[in-house]
Amino acid sequence: MKPMKLIAAAVASMTMATGAIAQVNLTAETASPGGATHLSLAHLTEVAGTSGVANIQLADGQTLTNSIQNVAEGKTDIAGTPYILPFLMNRGVGPYGSLGKEKGAELAGNLRAINPFVLGVFFLFAYDSKGIGGWDDLKGRKIYNGPPRGGALTNARSMIQIVAGLKDGEDYEGMQINWGQGATLISSGEPDAIVLPELFPSPRLTIPSAAGKMTGWSMPKSAYESEAMGKYMKAPGSAPWTAPVADIEAVMGEDWSFISEDDTFRAFATIGGNVVHKDMDDELVHQLVTTYIETLDGLKSKAPYGNTVGFDFPMQGMCGANPVKYHPAAARAWREAGYEVDDCAVAQ
Repeated sequence: MKPMKLIAAAVASMTMATGAIAQVNLTAETASPGGATHLSLAHLTEVAGTSGVANIQLADGQTLTNSIQNVAEGKTDIAGTPYILPFLMNRGVGPYGSLGKEKGAELAGNLRAINPFVLGVFFLFAYDSKGIGGWDDLKGRKIYNGPPRGGALTNARSMIQIVAGLKDGEDYEGMQINWGQGATLISSGEPDAIVLPELFPSPRLTIPSAAGKMTGWSMPKSAYESEAMGKYMKAPGSAPWTAPVADIEAVMGEDWSFISEDDTFRAFATIGGNVVHKDMDDELVHQLVTTYIETLDGLKSKAPYGNTVGFDFPMQGMCGANPVKYHPAAARAWREAGYEVDDCAVAQ
């Protein structure tokens, strides 16, 4: 009987150890690999598991419009989102029109942020061989400005209209294609110029540059500081973005040049974050976010754009018209780590 008792004790010990490694099972949804949206949640999945906080089953390549509704309805535990989606859900418009305003507001009210990231930075770029002179040289050109529909296309069109005073279909020929074919379209040389939300670097920047040198243009300072652009950058899911030109050039390498009237590159960014249901356990949220913050250096080192997407800037895109607020336990974790999180960004 003694050997049997030893075996039983060993099994019990292994069971307890396994429980310690993965105390909670969670589900999560995110975008396809290649951007900050995927990397952020993939990293959380990794560190939550290795630290024994939670076992997260991550599904990537998801449609985030559906993913955050799944979180709001309690079907999924964590999802990534641009903050424009909860704003639309809250109003029951756009992709959430079938919900109606009342149901949409109810569901949006269930979402709580835990950590931030930049999905992409909108700017103008082109092959040097195209001879583009910048924002004032786009009239009559073919411009690739996003997928056939969605927030990226709307933002690119708006940026061109505010900065250059040009409308798609009237003053220039807009070209749209799905994200997966974007690098191929740019490399073909068919568009004269491109206005897209990108990371420094991203495959849509590095792959085409192998075929020729490229130049990116900062938003002119006058346009960046204009009333119209100021209002636009305050919209949910958008935020002002600046970086030293030298830093971007250092990351992008010798195949790229960046033009600004001074040493600062100006643009606006699409902001988002990972969200959970408001009823997720406080201690679980605190442990998840604390673990995430403690491993931010490791997260940033996993991608060349790691230092440019605001992984450690919890206030970006918050307050104002953005209906999403931080889970109180997440805000506590950020504040304990020394980061600023204003009261307007925290759910009560």
